[in-house]
Amino acid sequence: MATQMFELLMRGHNDLRYQPVQKRVRALLGGDTVVDTAGAALVWEPRRVVPSYAVPIADVSGELVEAASFLAEEHAVSLADGGPPALDPSTGFGFHTTPGLELMVRSGEFSGAAFRPDDPELGSMVVLDFDAFEWLEEDEPIFGHPRDPFSRIDLRQSSRHIEVEVAGTVVADSHHPLLLFEFVLPSRFYLPKADVLVPLEPSTTSTVCAYKGHATHWSAVELGDAGQDIAWSYESPPPELVQITGLICFYQERVDMVVDGVRLERPITPWSAPPNSA
Repeated sequence: MATQMFELLMRGHNDLRYQPVQKRVRALLGGDTVVDTAGAALVWEPRRVVPSYAVPIADVSGELVEAASFLAEEHAVSLADGGPPALDPSTGFGFHTTPGLELMVRSGEFSGAAFRPDDPELGSMVVLDFDAFEWLEEDEPIFGHPRDPFSRIDLRQSSRHIEVEVAGTVVADSHHPLLLFEFVLPSRFYLPKADVLVPLEPSTTSTVCAYKGHATHWSAVELGDAGQDIAWSYESPPPELVQITGLICFYQERVDMVVDGVRLERPITPWSAPPNSA
């Protein structure tokens, strides 16, 4: 019997997974290089959906010391297959789902959390808290989290008719969307600003995507709470995604979207509610 690839990949969701990489990887603390290695690996703890970098202990030049437990709140996301919830990337590094030793890398007055899994395959490595360090792959900075080599993004120009409604008001109408397909996540519809029918104002919300860069969020202030943080754009994406520059993408999770006359169901994702709406 044929197996759907998503199901095959998710069979390891509750396992500790790793994948060596061929890139030179550097981590900096306070501007000082504390890791410089050609032996890094991507590590997914059980239930994690995005990886962290693990590096050989021998390649850590900062002071590596045992640390007290780092407390972090769990943010769980239900999976379509009904299995154990995944950990949303907002779940802090200190929430571990595999046994190991909590450590800290120090350099002068700066420090960053680390974790040494008990698993013998990773016994000579430490996993580092991505957010605590600055990172370089080869000579290019990376942001958000390490990219998953088993995922990809496709962009396709389209002539589908896209209508976006908020609380019964049509806020966008386009026949020129750019569709962005990203494995597992809902397809996204990036629209020309000229096809947005209501004034949008930038909000104070700030997010970062490891693939697309730093996002500007937009609100339709005239629509009140229903218009809060309903869309985003990338004003300076990386070169490989330059096509999305300045286009407006509405959260399907927070608006009503009609594609070629068919009203879509709102997907349930970690972005279903605006920040601070709870």
